[in-house]
Amino acid sequence: MNTEQILSALAYVIFAPILGGLVAGIDRKITAKMQGRVGPPLLQPFYDVLKLFEKEKVVVSRSQNFYVLTYLVFMAFTGALSYSGGDILLVIFALTLAHVFLVLGAYSVNSPYSYLGAERELIQIMLFEPIIILTAAGMYMVSKLTIEGGSFRVWDIATLTTPVILYLPGLFLAFIYVLNVKLRKSPFDLSTSHHAHQELVKGVTTEFSGSTLGRIEIAHWYETVLLMGFIYLFFGYNPLIAVAAIIIIYLFEILVDNTFSRFKWPLAMKSAWMIALILGLVNLCALYYVKGGSL
Repeated sequence: MNTEQILSALAYVIFAPILGGLVAGIDRKITAKMQGRVGPPLLQPFYDVLKLFEKEKVVVSRSQNFYVLTYLVFMAFTGALSYSGGDILLVIFALTLAHVFLVLGAYSVNSPYSYLGAERELIQIMLFEPIIILTAAGMYMVSKLTIEGGSFRVWDIATLTTPVILYLPGLFLAFIYVLNVKLRKSPFDLSTSHHAHQELVKGVTTEFSGSTLGRIEIAHWYETVLLMGFIYLFFGYNPLIAVAAIIIIYLFEILVDNTFSRFKWPLAMKSAWMIALILGLVNLCALYYVKGGSL
């Protein structure tokens, strides 16, 4: 890694939680406005996390702290790897591994609600991972148009002069469709939810409290910024358009979150695999044949 890549990785590790917390605060304010409420202060997510770290440490199982800390470390590592321009396949693998540690943390306690949340978290991994892998494959195919042999490196994809979105509209729609899985928003908030009207409010985080729960929230902030980076890759040819697209898409996800109720897991599975995967596979096949099978 060169100096620029190292600085990019450090910048992500330091500033991503700040940006992610601000995005969470903006999310709450907009959601409140949609529901006719005033809403909490913009910095409320930071106040909540600080309060969690001040609470007494209550541990159900000693191993759960280790799993959650590992989850946070891997989430920070995943984003640092992505923003430093590393291999996108390694980024996807690290992202999956991070969530596996969260699932192990939920399984480490003897609670039926925690177990149910862990099982649903595994379902969400199965919903999201095929789409993100297809997205990586599509970006590799597009990179072959300007880079000999193609590239899976995030930096190479982000700096392509070719508009990736024009070649991968189906994959883009598929990615947006399942984005709420990772943002933990309706209709895909299966394993945990911030909506109190649902029968499973905390799910995978039921038995976590205090600083442990605070670390999970910080990891979610890291992940939010990481996901915004994936959206950027579709519009990397023009940074201003990319930033505008990130804002518009996140606002759209907030609208969906406040409009739809949670899917049952069979419907979530069918819709993600049938609708999103069809969009993705058709897009890849069309791109391959339009280019005469040269990709």
